Amino acid sequence: MSSKNTAFGLRNKIMSLLLFFRDRFDLHEGKEDELETIDYIRKNIEFRGANLWILIFAIFVASVGLNVNSTAVIIGAMLISPLMGPIMGIGMAAGINDFELLQKSFKNLGIAVLISIITSTIYFSFTPLNDAQSELLARTEPTIWDVLIALFGGLAGIVAGSRKEKSNAIPGVAIATALMPPLCTAGYGLATGNLYFFFGAFYLFFINSVFISLSTYLIVRFMNFPKKEFLDPKREKTVKTYITIFTILTIVPSVYLAYNIVKRTIWEKSANQFISVEFDLPRTQVLNSNLIYASDSSFIEVSLIGERISDESIVQLEKKLANLNLRDTYLRIRQSGDNADMNLLRSDILKDLYERNETLIQDKDRRIALLERELSEFGKNYQQVMDIAQEAKINHPALENFSMNRSVIADLNKNQKDTIMMAYAKFKTKPSSQELQKLEAWLKLRSKADTLSLIVQ
Repeated sequence: MSSKNTAFGLRNKIMSLLLFFRDRFDLHEGKEDELETIDYIRKNIEFRGANLWILIFAIFVASVGLNVNSTAVIIGAMLISPLMGPIMGIGMAAGINDFELLQKSFKNLGIAVLISIITSTIYFSFTPLNDAQSELLARTEPTIWDVLIALFGGLAGIVAGSRKEKSNAIPGVAIATALMPPLCTAGYGLATGNLYFFFGAFYLFFINSVFISLSTYLIVRFMNFPKKEFLDPKREKTVKTYITIFTILTIVPSVYLAYNIVKRTIWEKSANQFISVEFDLPRTQVLNSNLIYASDSSFIEVSLIGERISDESIVQLEKKLANLNLRDTYLRIRQSGDNADMNLLRSDILKDLYERNETLIQDKDRRIALLERELSEFGKNYQQVMDIAQEAKINHPALENFSMNRSVIADLNKNQKDTIMMAYAKFKTKPSSQELQKLEAWLKLRSKADTLSLIVQ
């Protein structure tokens, strides 16, 4: 009897615990009416008038942020971007079998993408800053983290959009999923003729868009949003067939692409681990490494400097590749003694030296520019003093020596410093006080100085 009571009590505790978590994680708590949520998303789909201008301005802001490598500016552009609307509209339309809404969402997303790429291409065609900064380079190819961010960001976005009280989650999703920077990077690729940047950035945007739509579709289905009703059963069947085909054609390729991204991420991690562990040699240093991933055959290229690695050691290294999830991976090693690779190795050395000393070079360039400006100012000042001296000689024939320069004056009582124009004049015969006052007033006017001190000898 006691064992039955114990089992009964344990079952009650488990049920209570399950009810507690069900109550805590219930998405229906505080949910807006489904029709209101559908209408809310529908209103944010259209790109027309002010919405389109906001997108254009946001693209310009994001392009400037990528151009000057400013994370804060890029975040600001993503906050004002309306790109999330049609992407969530696609997932919503698929979830409620609304083919007209799906067509409208695709049409407006296409317009937004086209306008965004044209705008960013125009900007990067005219900007004087053509170098690809780190913020821009980070958007040239997707990683597994981009897929996860898009998936969970989309989930957060549709859950927030279905609440009665709208929170700041939607702008947060726009920032997290980073939809605008890839489009700006694609525009940069077109403007500079770099198709690798264009396709890589557009691929990243596509991945983000698909997984945001997919997460919206899953939540809409999970929360049982009312599906669109049709008076004609034949029409309803046709729409459902189109939606099903669209969903399959979208999900299957995106899952396959995500799978390949996961494989590449795992491979890159294993390849970097292989390089750091196996090439940690006392008398040999890794000068440069390059990872080239492909689904059928990948390559690890390593440039070494120092003591040569024997052919036997290279064979052993190649055997170790299979033990580190690096199957179908080939190892290429360039060593300082290989005549065939000397030019490439020399290029790697120069590149490495330049990258390591780039900061020092930039600092020297700044110092040279500063010295050139000071030298130019000195030349101008020298010529100005000579001109003023010649003019003063005309009015004061007894003038023999003359000098004028701006000096720093330290006020020891007030512990302050200021600048003052100092003039020195030496005469054959000492001039009268009236002549000196006239000279001082003329010098002050000629040099355009607020204050002037004249020293006479």
